[in-house]
Amino acid sequence: MCGIHYCRNWLKKLLRVLLPKVQVLKVDEAREEIQRNHSSCRAKDVTMPAKLPVSFFSTRSPVIDLFRGQLDYADHLRQDSEIVLYFFYAPWCGQSIAAREEIEHVASRLSDQVLFVAVNCWWNQGKCRKQKHFFYFPVIHLYHRSFGPIEYKGPMSAVYIEKFVRRVMTPLLYISSRSKLLDFLSNYEPGVLGYFEFNASPQPPGYLTFFTSALHSLKKDYLGTIRFGVITDKHVAEEISLVHSGSVYLHRHVNTSLIYPNDIMNYTAENICKWALENREMLIRWLRPHGGKSLLLNNELKKGPALLIFIPYNPLAEINPLLDEITKVALEYHNCNKSQAAEPDLQHLGDTDSPAFDSSVPDAHTKLSETFSITKSPCCNTVVLPQWHSISRTHNVCELCINQTLGVKPNKVHVPHCNFFEIEAALDSFYLQEHTFFQVISNTIECSNFLSFYSPFSYYTACCRTVNRHFLSFISSEKTIFQTPKVTFSSHGKKDDAQHSIPHIEDRNCFIPDLHSSGTNFTGLSCRTNKTLNLYLLDSNLFWIYAERLGASRSTHLKEFAAIVDLKEEVHYVLDQNQSLVGSTLENFIKNFSILYSPLKRHLVDDPSVHLHDQRVITEVTTNTFHRTVFLSEKNVLLLYYAQWCGFCASLNHIFIQLARLLPPDNFIVARIDITRNDLPWEFMTDRLPTILFFPYQRKEQSVKFPEDLSVNLPNLLKFILYHSSFSSSEPCTKECLHKETVLQQGHISHLQREIEKLRSEITALHQAHAQLEAQLSEARREEHRLQQQKHTLEKQHKTLQLHSEQLQATYNQKNQELLAMAEKLQELADASENLLKENTLLRILVASREGKLQSQDEIKEPLHSEQTLSEDNSEVSTATDTLEEKRIDNIDTTETEHSSGNRTE
Repeated sequence: MCGIHYCRNWLKKLLRVLLPKVQVLKVDEAREEIQRNHSSCRAKDVTMPAKLPVSFFSTRSPVIDLFRGQLDYADHLRQDSEIVLYFFYAPWCGQSIAAREEIEHVASRLSDQVLFVAVNCWWNQGKCRKQKHFFYFPVIHLYHRSFGPIEYKGPMSAVYIEKFVRRVMTPLLYISSRSKLLDFLSNYEPGVLGYFEFNASPQPPGYLTFFTSALHSLKKDYLGTIRFGVITDKHVAEEISLVHSGSVYLHRHVNTSLIYPNDIMNYTAENICKWALENREMLIRWLRPHGGKSLLLNNELKKGPALLIFIPYNPLAEINPLLDEITKVALEYHNCNKSQAAEPDLQHLGDTDSPAFDSSVPDAHTKLSETFSITKSPCCNTVVLPQWHSISRTHNVCELCINQTLGVKPNKVHVPHCNFFEIEAALDSFYLQEHTFFQVISNTIECSNFLSFYSPFSYYTACCRTVNRHFLSFISSEKTIFQTPKVTFSSHGKKDDAQHSIPHIEDRNCFIPDLHSSGTNFTGLSCRTNKTLNLYLLDSNLFWIYAERLGASRSTHLKEFAAIVDLKEEVHYVLDQNQSLVGSTLENFIKNFSILYSPLKRHLVDDPSVHLHDQRVITEVTTNTFHRTVFLSEKNVLLLYYAQWCGFCASLNHIFIQLARLLPPDNFIVARIDITRNDLPWEFMTDRLPTILFFPYQRKEQSVKFPEDLSVNLPNLLKFILYHSSFSSSEPCTKECLHKETVLQQGHISHLQREIEKLRSEITALHQAHAQLEAQLSEARREEHRLQQQKHTLEKQHKTLQLHSEQLQATYNQKNQELLAMAEKLQELADASENLLKENTLLRILVASREGKLQSQDEIKEPLHSEQTLSEDNSEVSTATDTLEEKRIDNIDTTETEHSSGNRTE
């Protein structure tokens, strides 16, 4: 018994030690399960299945829309069609949405010849998304039977897409007559011709290779700048020296045309395409920026000066007169082989001292009037060349005339008779023009024309010759013949008040006859100048925003514009939009740019978004208002150069506003200019922002820059302005000037005194406000200290309450556990009492059954024997009852013992 009791107690202790560890393990497992469930729940909340795609094109559209990305079905459709266009799109892409209408428009015109298939390449469960990895949308691929894909990278416009599709449909042009050959060769685009005899076979040897090379060129050059043609007539092929079938000819306008070298290169489609691309001539190139980040324009402008021509262009139009005229200009400009101009026949005059000289003047004027369409009264003036001029060694007298050119003028051009401003411009242009006279004979006359500006309707004529020195002295002394005008010019074309200034310009002096003169020959000009232009075309219907950025008018209805951009010199010149964009205008524009001292003026870009307001404290200056605001104003001007992206410039705004309010507005202007949106002459440009310039009144040419080593603040700016505005003029100042200066300084002093008084009153008010703020701050500090103390007290109380709460919680938990244990024991007692009641009932039943048996035996046996038997039975019953009672008492004692031992253990 003791051994059993000891084992039982040892097992109970072991269970008490292992039970907490088992519970801890169960708690950890429960926590991990909860975390797994939580993480799985979060993943389901974050990622949700994508919605099913819907049709991108309407059901009535001729485009087959595979909006679930069924690329395999698209390939199946391609097998049954000759020409297929794939439009890969993303439903959310704005460019795809914009191009949808253009694709539908092209499909409505070509659906009977081309199969149009649109594929949603963004649906993540479609095969297109899994097999294709596009970096942009939309993407257009074309297939010509088994050849492809040919990607289209041009503008997403219906006319351009249709033009490209038609080029893929018919990559070859069939030429069967001489007229078609001439039309093909006269096009400005490079042309490749192949000669094949179709009499013997419908597919002569090499024809499929040549056909595939045309498709290869479209694949490599989406602009389609090379045109491919097939000559089917032998006599037509002989016109371009093609004799053998299968020969390939590359036509070039300026350089020598080429024939494909079959003996050097293999006759394959890739080699033919590569040969044509490497040897083609690009007289004019189309630029089509796609609108995104690109280096297209930068790479082209780096090649050299560029002439950008914006014209409205329709790719589907069969006739483009303006494009044909520009093509002629480009051909003449690059035609170096025919650039040798015939020298004009010079008229040899007799001795300059002979009287026959005067008699030759009417004939010369008659000849010139027959050659040129000149105004009836041209303004001609005699110029005596100074000794420093480069041509004065052989020619010392020239006559300048303002004339008109050939051609039909749009309206009657009126030239004022002897306008000295035009004569001054002619003189400036004449001295800047670089002429070289090779004739050294004294009795020869050299004539030449040079343009006043890029106008096709006016030019200057200069005829120069040598005369004797005594005749020049006669010219300078004889006042009755040569009347000196009131306005004369110095040797540099500037106005001069001296009466003896040279060269001497005479009004209406026919001293030298105007002979026939040949202007600068435009043919082959690109090979005779170091300022060769690259010609580029842009469609103004698509890229007019670039023209506006270069200076084109935004209100014009005719979108034609031309500009020369020289990236190296950081300048660009603009053709006047009032002139029509014709060949002669372009030629004059190119001529004026090509000469050594170009008369073209740099175009200054102006910001049209700036609106002038008189109520502004700081004046906003633009390119157009710079001269008027800075130089023509009778005030001192302080100008700030800034930019929108310049953070330091923005930090100076409040300083300049205070400065503008301090300075008297009658004498000072505080202005600023956005240098990134407004161009200025080079002498007023800056490479550092912010930059501050001061233009003092009456000494605007003596502008001063604010020192970079000084901090830009209000005191330094005031000292800078007052110091430089008080400089005396270089001319001696009179009493009146001194009086004005004194009055001006007194006005400045009184204005500054008033401003000082205002500042003092403001300082006093600020001191009072400062005292009030100090009192409020001290009160706030005291209140803050009191609140801090209350906070500490409350924190202590909170900690005490928290400890008390924890104690109560521990007591509550302990009592709760005791109650649970008592409840369990009461439940055990209830179960034991229930068992005893059941046993008692059984005993009663047994007693009743026993009593029945006894009664039956009593009836049979004798009464004595019955009494004896009854006494014996009673003793047995009492013995059984006592036994049952003892068992019940033993059970109760055992329960109480276990309860007491459990309490001691706990």
